[in-house]
Amino acid sequence: MTIFDTLLAYSLAATLLTLTPGLDTALILRTASVEGKKAAFNAAMGINAGCFIWGAMVAFGLGALIAVSELAYNILKFCGAAYLCWLGIAMLLRPGSGLPVSESGKTTQNWFVKGMLGNVLNPKMGVFYVSFLPQFIPHGQPLIAWTFGLVAIHVVIGMSWSTTLILATRPLASFLKREKVSRWMDRCTGALFILFATRLALSKR
Repeated sequence: MTIFDTLLAYSLAATLLTLTPGLDTALILRTASVEGKKAAFNAAMGINAGCFIWGAMVAFGLGALIAVSELAYNILKFCGAAYLCWLGIAMLLRPGSGLPVSESGKTTQNWFVKGMLGNVLNPKMGVFYVSFLPQFIPHGQPLIAWTFGLVAIHVVIGMSWSTTLILATRPLASFLKREKVSRWMDRCTGALFILFATRLALSKR
């Protein structure tokens, strides 16, 4: 395969991965609907930062440890599951009240950090990057440069999809921000997060 063919095949595979509904999609939709465009973009940027962190671990060999070490995988897996479960329970028990607001009226939630942690604490991402990225690095090409280049392509695709999701909620913003609706969305998202946490905790490599 030529370099162009390799990049095209990778872009198609990364697009399919991005479009598959999962935790990131649920987080973006909920944040955009309840807290607005700015908070949702912060969450999306955090998710993308998590991709670069995983890319760095793959490039420098740390990701391989997650792929081959049962202990390292399980530690990260249970930390990720506990984090998602904590987020989910908070949304279920305090729907709508988990949005601290400062005196200026701005949310004090750091959705960049939450998006990043949700990505970094998911060992499936690490295993996926370790097994997926090397297949698209041509023989003889610099590993680190190509790894970060492929991650950048994934991030561009992911950011484009996140932007589409965020903009899709704008026409319904006034409806989605009603107290009853936002509480309902928090409960649904919280239940979804707990489901993802359970699946992650029970998952195997």
